[in-house]
Amino acid sequence: MTSTILVVTALEDITADMVISVLNEREVPVVRVDPADIGTALTFAARIDTGAPAWGGRLVTGSREVELGEVAAVYYRRPTPYAARYGQLPAQQRDFATAEARNGLGGILHSLNGALYVNHPLAVARAEFKPAQLRRLAELGLTIPPTLVTNDVEQARKFAAEHGPIIYKPFRGLPQGEEGHAGAIWAQRVDAATFDDSLAVMPHLFQAEVPKTGDVRMTVVGTRIFASRVEAPDGALDWRRGDWNQLVHTPIDVPAPIAAAARSYLASFGLVFGCFDFALTGDGSAAEHWTAIECNPNGQWGWLPDASAITEAFADILTQEGGGTR
Repeated sequence: MTSTILVVTALEDITADMVISVLNEREVPVVRVDPADIGTALTFAARIDTGAPAWGGRLVTGSREVELGEVAAVYYRRPTPYAARYGQLPAQQRDFATAEARNGLGGILHSLNGALYVNHPLAVARAEFKPAQLRRLAELGLTIPPTLVTNDVEQARKFAAEHGPIIYKPFRGLPQGEEGHAGAIWAQRVDAATFDDSLAVMPHLFQAEVPKTGDVRMTVVGTRIFASRVEAPDGALDWRRGDWNQLVHTPIDVPAPIAAAARSYLASFGLVFGCFDFALTGDGSAAEHWTAIECNPNGQWGWLPDASAITEAFADILTQEGGGTR
């Protein structure tokens, strides 16, 4: 039986393109699909029955088709939201069709028997909550910044008095606006004197500012770790806000306790891959220099200097050469 890699992502995804290119070079069968294409551009039929406790059937795109039972691994990247497929419908019809697509086609794609998921979307969903991330990082013995999540203005002022200077950062990025473009709110210093009752409208995440000497982006794929020290020319609090082409990347050795904790972290969420962010408070040679900020369970890595090595690691794990969890 032929083993196929299913890549679930949007049409324009340079990161997925890199992995698919390497899989093609290795002559590994690959089928790329965007679930939001459901319709004439994407049809499927899946069956299950007593005595055959696994979904079987076929998924057909405009250029490829795959037997569900032949999918050995799923690279679940960044598919287009189902809602985009039905945006032209009246609200009730749109919401119904979106929910049906997510639970029908999405339910099948989430339940392929024996397939390795990198990462499973339900595991990603669990691991995206920053409060859950911080709790697990702390449970593993990693240093984290003192953190407050609140909509209580008095508690926010008290936290600032105890831990100032403090920063604010959102839990998620800004959603798409009417023009179709997403936005971002970067981590930023905040002055408690500006806090007022409008803070009660929604939760806010405040942290004590880390007196950092630099940042680290650490990408973990299976058991392999790739780490780069990241420095912004202007010493920005959040290096993501500037021109990424101006960032200075330096390879950095990861202390053994940090590496072990990162692998345990991923395992605890059922993840195979994750992008960790750390703030450094020293030269990085000792574990106590590393303050854990967060882990993106579906983070970007294509812009990193070691992207080619990371790509190979993804290809290895998707073809079962690098280990992993199902």
